[in-house]
Amino acid sequence: MYISGFNYSDERFADIQLLRYRLDGFEQLAICQKIFIYYLAQATLYGRDIVFDQFGKYNLRVRKTLETIYQDRTISHDTDEFKALEVYLKRVWFSNGIYHHYGCEKFVPGFSKEYLRCVMHEVEATRLPLNSGQTVDGLCDELISIMFDESFMSKRVNKANGYDLVTSSACNYYDGVTQKEVEDYYGALKERAGDNSPSFGLNSKLVKKDGQIFEQVWSEKGLYAKAISHIIYWLSKAKNVAENDKQRCVIQKLIEYYKTGDLRKFDEYSIEWVDSVDGRVDFVNGFIEVYGDPLGIKGSWEGIVEYIDLEATKRTKTISDNAQWFEDNSPVDYRFKKKQVKGISAKVVCAAMLGGDEYPSTAIGINLPNADWIRTEYGSKSVTIGNLTHAYSEASKGNGFKDEFVTDEHIKSLMDRYGNVCDDLHTDLHECLGHGSGRLLPGVDPDALKAYGNTIEEARADLFALYYLADPYMLKLGLLDESEAYKSQYYTYILNGMLTQIVRISPGNQIEEAHMRNRALIARWCYDNGDAIHLYKKGEKTYIEITDYEKLRGLFAKLLVEVQRIKSEGDFEAARKLVEKYGVNVDPVLHEEILQRYNRLNIAPYKGFINPMMIPVTDACGNITDIKIDYSETYEHQMLRYSSEYATLI
Repeated sequence: MYISGFNYSDERFADIQLLRYRLDGFEQLAICQKIFIYYLAQATLYGRDIVFDQFGKYNLRVRKTLETIYQDRTISHDTDEFKALEVYLKRVWFSNGIYHHYGCEKFVPGFSKEYLRCVMHEVEATRLPLNSGQTVDGLCDELISIMFDESFMSKRVNKANGYDLVTSSACNYYDGVTQKEVEDYYGALKERAGDNSPSFGLNSKLVKKDGQIFEQVWSEKGLYAKAISHIIYWLSKAKNVAENDKQRCVIQKLIEYYKTGDLRKFDEYSIEWVDSVDGRVDFVNGFIEVYGDPLGIKGSWEGIVEYIDLEATKRTKTISDNAQWFEDNSPVDYRFKKKQVKGISAKVVCAAMLGGDEYPSTAIGINLPNADWIRTEYGSKSVTIGNLTHAYSEASKGNGFKDEFVTDEHIKSLMDRYGNVCDDLHTDLHECLGHGSGRLLPGVDPDALKAYGNTIEEARADLFALYYLADPYMLKLGLLDESEAYKSQYYTYILNGMLTQIVRISPGNQIEEAHMRNRALIARWCYDNGDAIHLYKKGEKTYIEITDYEKLRGLFAKLLVEVQRIKSEGDFEAARKLVEKYGVNVDPVLHEEILQRYNRLNIAPYKGFINPMMIPVTDACGNITDIKIDYSETYEHQMLRYSSEYATLI
């Protein structure tokens, strides 16, 4: 149940709109559950510095320098230069570094180099992140090159075809190695390990020094030790108040992994985590998703704490209970289907704390673990984050988007009635069944698709969800009550993939982010390979029309067959051709048109969240008696507080 009168929209700057999310039902949780969530939340917040460093080796020093200037009261805050510095700092906070959180290009300061040098000399030198023996001018020279030179380490993640993706990416996962050296190094490890090998490279930096290549593992005794030791501390406290023995076992396995850095222990943890389904509270904490690595090997650190929305979970339980039916009736080749679907669980949850790569910008659905062999043998666990999708929906009301981009009144009516329902169902099907469906053929390397793997995987999950959303079985299961409801999702998906998502791309750039490539690939492939989609002009504006929804579903099925084949066979060349042809290029004329239309609507292309504050209430003996939730903290205060209270690496 959601309470009215809550202000979901908050601060706006650059291309970003900040939102807030509610913790509905939190007050009704038992005190031990609240404390459990609080301790897990602390473990989540202590990973913040890790992801800053992973996203660029200069990010922490840039952040520290700018925060020092920003908080210095001797510097005038009323000048245009200072206001530009403030916006830049807010973008650094949002992106966990100096690269755009979505497009991965370096964003350029709106203030001058001269201004930066001047204000750096106005603050106390001892408060700046000076290296040993470094002067203020030395640090300034270093930062000017990093922040202002667009040609120097220009992209955090480069996936452009024809480049050495390692040496041309600024992410801090490699040092001194080439793409071929990385691929050879991990290829050899996989070959020696055989089947069911761990996700080699997931929790380490690969370094070449004095001609030798070796890993610097992220663990309590390795890289990021100071941050990880704090994470372990709070996980240990959480273990003591966990809801059941299974949760305690899960947390203990995670602690052992953090202490040792042993990826086999991470697999043990993942297996136990998949099987832990009985508690109300759950969490993700670790080096998980590999989208921040151009080769899809290294896991960026992330944390989410959540508790189950009991009413909404009835929907996802219906889906997961019928997982075998969906797998059996999929249009893909029988060779690529799972004979027996195992361990599929799906829940709708309320996020209680976001951290690392899931903050401030975050996913609305999760399916883990990522290891294919664990999915096959033990299953996977999916969540749809209901309070975040609700916040997005509430914040978008009345923004004029539908009137600007949709001319079909019948479709508008379906979007009004079923848009949110179908959005949630699409997420459920994508996370629970899409990612959990299918199998690799024996002997196929899970990383065979290399830089294209993430895009293909997201396309596979999206196509699975799109195909089934229109199936009469949705009505039979009671998940939809109108046979045309799915059309709202089909229309908005194609509209996004063909037109509106390119508002997120800077003029002259190509699409590089995996989820965007996936949506463009699906929409454009369907446009080119059938007659179900029509693009037309009305005045100076471009619109889409879906002329035949049944045909479009058939096209989704046809593409799903091919994408699953590519995944199952590890067909790198087919993946490369498909992504490069349909998922990368942007029409500059159309791009300019969409940007202008968005600008007139004043809609921020990107959104993220301010976390609620969790405030422990204690008795005279210091025992926690309650956890109060406070939604009043500003974005600025939260970011500065996090940099003060949870800084471990600078």
